[in-house]
Amino acid sequence: MSTSTAGALPAARAPLSLILVLGGLAAFAPLSIDLYLPAFPAIAADLGVPAGQVQYTLAAYFLGMALGQAVHGPLADRFGRKPPLYAGLALYLLASIGCALATDVAVLTALRFVQALGGCVCMVVPLAMVRDQFDPQTSARVLSRLMLVMGMAPMLAPLAGSAVLAAAGWRMMFWILAACGAAGLLACALVLPESLPPARRRPTSPLKALRTYAGLGRDRRFLGHALAMGLGSAGMFAYIAASPFVLIQLHGLSPQAYSLVFGANALGLVAASQLNHRWLKQLAAPVLLQRALWWTAAAGLLVLAVALLAGHWPAVALPGTLLGLFLFVGSLGFVNANAAAGAMAHQGHQAGSASALMGTLQFTLASLAGAAVGLLNDGSALPMGLAMALAGVLALLCYRTFGRD
Repeated sequence: MSTSTAGALPAARAPLSLILVLGGLAAFAPLSIDLYLPAFPAIAADLGVPAGQVQYTLAAYFLGMALGQAVHGPLADRFGRKPPLYAGLALYLLASIGCALATDVAVLTALRFVQALGGCVCMVVPLAMVRDQFDPQTSARVLSRLMLVMGMAPMLAPLAGSAVLAAAGWRMMFWILAACGAAGLLACALVLPESLPPARRRPTSPLKALRTYAGLGRDRRFLGHALAMGLGSAGMFAYIAASPFVLIQLHGLSPQAYSLVFGANALGLVAASQLNHRWLKQLAAPVLLQRALWWTAAAGLLVLAVALLAGHWPAVALPGTLLGLFLFVGSLGFVNANAAAGAMAHQGHQAGSASALMGTLQFTLASLAGAAVGLLNDGSALPMGLAMALAGVLALLCYRTFGRD
C-alpha cells in the first residue's frame, strides 16, 4: 500500500462525528453566502447606500474564496491539516464580528473579503482530510455523505435569514456566523484528528507553491475532473444569480414560493448525493460521473430550449424551466463527489494544494458565470439558459477529453 492511501478506512467505518464535523465545515461557504441574501435591502437602507453597493459584499466574498484557497492548500501540505484550519476559523470569527459591527458599506465589503479568506479553509481542509484517510472509491462515498450535511445550508439558510432579519435585524446574521466560527474551532479541537503525519508534510514557499499548481495544471486527469466540477458549479451559480429575476419577476412567483423552489432544488441535490453513495457500492465512480455529466448537459440544454421557445409556448415556460433547474442542480449531487474524488485520487502527496486549486478554479468559474449572466441580462431567461447549457456541455466535454483514463 502506498503512503498516499495508508490508513484508508472503508466507508462503513467512517465515524459519524467525522462526517458531521467535516460536513459542517464544508457548509460554511453556502451558509455565509445564502444566510444574508434576504437582508440586502435592509443593509442598504441601514447603511444609507444604493442596493447595488451591497451586492459588492457578495462579490468580495467570492473573490476572497477564490484567492484564499490558493494560500491555504500549500499551508495544509506544509504544516498539517489542523493548524491552517485553526488560523482560518479564527480569522473568520473575527471578521464576522467586524461585519456585525460595521457602519460603512466599504468596511463591510472589506470585512467580507477577509471573512472569506479565513472561511475558505473549510473548503480546502475537509477534502484533503478525506483524501488522507480513504481510498478513491471510498472517498466518493464519504464525500456523498458530507454533501448530506452541507446540503442543508442552501435549503435552510435563506429561510433562516428571513426569520432572523424579521426578529433581530441583519447584524444578528453575522453574530450567528461568528458563533458558527467559534463552534467550528471547538469541534475541530475535540473531534478532528490530524490526518497528515509529519513524514508526509512538504516544505513550501511561494515559488514551490506555484510550481505545484503548474504541475497540477499539466495533469490531464486532475484537470479533467476539476473542470467538470468547476463548470458544473458555474452553471449552478448562473442559476443562483439569475433565478430570482427569472422566477419572481419574469414568471411571477412570490418570494415565498421562490424560497420553496430554491429549497426543493437543494433537496434534489442532497437526495442525488445519497443515491450516489448507495450506487457506488455497485458502480465505479467514473461510470457514475460520466452518466451524471450527460444528465447535467441535457438539463442545461433543456433550460436553454425552454427560454428560446417561451414566446411560442408560454404555458410550458415555467414548468419547463423548473424541471430543467431541478434536473441540473440534482445532477451535481453525483458530479461533485465523484469529480472531487477522481481529481484527488492520485494527489495524496499534495492533497492540500490539489484541493485548493480545485476550489479556486470552482469559484473563479462560478464568479465568471454570475458576471456573464448579469452583463447579458436582456429581460428574458435566455442568459441563464445559455450559461447553464454552456457550462453543462463544457463540463461533459472536458471530462471526456481530459479526465478519463
